[in-house]
Amino acid sequence: MSLPTLYSLRRCPYCVRARLVLLLAQQPVMLRDVVTVNLPDDMLKASPKGTVPVLVCDDSSVIDESLDIMIWALKQSDPSNLLLSDRPNAHQIMMALINRNDAEFVVSLDKYKIASRYHHNDVVDYREQCVRFISDLEQRLTKHDYFMGNKPSLADYAILPFISQFSRVDRCSYLKSGLNTPYPNLQRWLTAHYQNPLYSTAMTKFPLWLDSHEEFLFGRL
Repeated sequence: MSLPTLYSLRRCPYCVRARLVLLLAQQPVMLRDVVTVNLPDDMLKASPKGTVPVLVCDDSSVIDESLDIMIWALKQSDPSNLLLSDRPNAHQIMMALINRNDAEFVVSLDKYKIASRYHHNDVVDYREQCVRFISDLEQRLTKHDYFMGNKPSLADYAILPFISQFSRVDRCSYLKSGLNTPYPNLQRWLTAHYQNPLYSTAMTKFPLWLDSHEEFLFGRL
């Protein structure tokens, strides 16, 4: 029986979160690493919109949204209970948090990154837009170690790559908010993820598919 094929870009935050959860679900796939400037024809045939990640399942069905890939993997196997299936209403709360990240924070983050890179005058405004979400996460982490409790959930891994990006735009600004107040809980949360061997496994660098035409087994710790 053939395994699903995952087209992935190593540093794309959407791909990172998909790879993290594939590992946590222990869902093996054959990974093909790509770059956006030269996407494989097979991938574009499967998903003409031309964005990653793209998962081509063994029945030829295609999943081309990262969150859908994550949920698909956890429905196959969820040994860490990232979907919080034993907690009534938790799924709805978790998905609302993820949707806020995807629909609001990521939009502001993209503008913040561009403004910072090109030294635009509105960089502070875009950063403050990001901080609204960051501050809410910090407050949530005063109650427990992770966003939904004392163990990681789907929300933590779905949001992680974007917080990682935010922290690198302006390191000093990340460590100190506009009121010179650090985000100790969020910093602790991010450091804990970085120190988990799972993260380095998810960020493993593979030869590009179009250079080597070699795919790699991925998804087993």
